[in-house]
Amino acid sequence: MNIPVSTAPTIDLLLVTGMSGSGKSVALTALEDLGYYCVDNLPPELLLPFIAVEQSHGARKVAIAIDVRSAGSLPGLPQQLDQLRQSTDTVHLRVVFLDATTDTLVRRFSETRRRHPLSLHHTDDDRHRALTDAIGHERELLTQLREQAKVIDTSLLLPSQLRTEIKDLIGSAQAGLTLVFESFAFKRGVPIDADFVFDVRMLPNPHYIPALKPLTGRDAPVAEYLTQQPQVQRMEQQIAQFLGEWLPQMKADHRSYVTVALGCTGGQHRSVYLAERLGAAFGGDWATRVRHREAAGWPGATPRA
Repeated sequence: MNIPVSTAPTIDLLLVTGMSGSGKSVALTALEDLGYYCVDNLPPELLLPFIAVEQSHGARKVAIAIDVRSAGSLPGLPQQLDQLRQSTDTVHLRVVFLDATTDTLVRRFSETRRRHPLSLHHTDDDRHRALTDAIGHERELLTQLREQAKVIDTSLLLPSQLRTEIKDLIGSAQAGLTLVFESFAFKRGVPIDADFVFDVRMLPNPHYIPALKPLTGRDAPVAEYLTQQPQVQRMEQQIAQFLGEWLPQMKADHRSYVTVALGCTGGQHRSVYLAERLGAAFGGDWATRVRHREAAGWPGATPRA
């Protein structure tokens, strides 16, 4: 980058990438609202020159979307990102990868009837096959970028929820490693952005106690019941011990986010209780967030990031 370190302003650079149909346009709109100068579909070969120009103009916050629309130039992008990471005095780089299940992406393209960037011309008879093939090819092309990014699973997110995720991401930017505890229901699938998944379905289930069934793991009667179960306490201690041993190593490896997903059958009682407990336990030493994927479906419940 052709600007002396002594004169170049520090620029907060957020690279937004991911699967077509995963919500990149929503993310960029949210970033614009947060004061970022946003550029969509920048050719990768222009990334370094563009950042140099923005720094010369005194830019502080820039978000750039690069994805499979620039498929021919993608192979050289990781090397450019490595170069930017070495410019720690002038560039604070984060990479966000928006993802969703293949079924979700197929449904979104079918609803909008938009053409996938990698789709060839096809007839109505082979449209579904061509779309799934294109999505599979896209995943292969973006594998290397996904591995070095913060992944956000948008499969079950409304646009408003994705905007909240982006705002929370920006809010925790300076916190070092951010630890996310997420409860979920196995019946709705495992979150694809999870770094660790713990299955807690073998624990005693408040669902079968009539007075506790309509409540959640955030309610006192459910928490009191689960606190009295030795299996639940043992599970909590073992997960905490595992994370306590390996989180420092992840931080030393320059990880910015670690998502720990805890799943039960309905995502309402056991997983929610443990996510809350672990979030409180680790909150004193780490930047910690707790979120409940199925929370929007509970009567009277308020989704919390």
